[in-house]
Amino acid sequence: MTSKFRDRHEAGKMLAKRLTAYTNRENLLVLGLPRGGVPVAYQIASSLNAPLDICLVRKLGVPDQEELAMGAIASGGVRVLNYDVVNSLGIDSRTIDEVTTKELRELQRRYRAYRGDRPLADIKNHIVILVDDGIATGSTMRAAITIIKQQQPERLVVAVPVAAPITYEELQAEVDEVVCLVIPESLYAIGLWYEDFSQTTDVEVWSLLAKQSGINNSDKTYV
Repeated sequence: MTSKFRDRHEAGKMLAKRLTAYTNRENLLVLGLPRGGVPVAYQIASSLNAPLDICLVRKLGVPDQEELAMGAIASGGVRVLNYDVVNSLGIDSRTIDEVTTKELRELQRRYRAYRGDRPLADIKNHIVILVDDGIATGSTMRAAITIIKQQQPERLVVAVPVAAPITYEELQAEVDEVVCLVIPESLYAIGLWYEDFSQTTDVEVWSLLAKQSGINNSDKTYV
């Protein structure tokens, strides 16, 4: 495939066609990484007739270059650092801790906004399909993988529309399966592979989770 995805929903539908072996599995769970991974995951969950939930992870952006990830954090105290970026830019531990503290506040805010009082998904002995809208350095996905593995899934699958070649190869050794539609020689930026890569909002994340689980949207107050 060389053409761009129309948007995240189209990318999710295309990924679902590569995951049909998991359709109607009783112990299947699809987890999207907010925010951009949720529309992709929604289409996969809908196609495979599976529950949809989220795995809350926050990228640790380099100060003044926030799109460049020096690591990521996930709920449960998980922090994964990209030492290639940290060392090449000479980022000190104080800066890393400051960014971590800021992103932890946002992680907690999103937890309240997206989950409310809903219980955490049961992951143990489940087949988990972990979804994002693309992978560059892989820091965010690795943080998600770490927290999922701690909960002992039966099988862990990473599904993304596009990924950097080196990251794709590395992740194959970390999970049971990696499904990716496009692995370009030069990724540059994930957004370049979409015609519409507009930011996914908190409202859209909640709405998609509610739609898949049958929750009444009118009951939600956004934080």
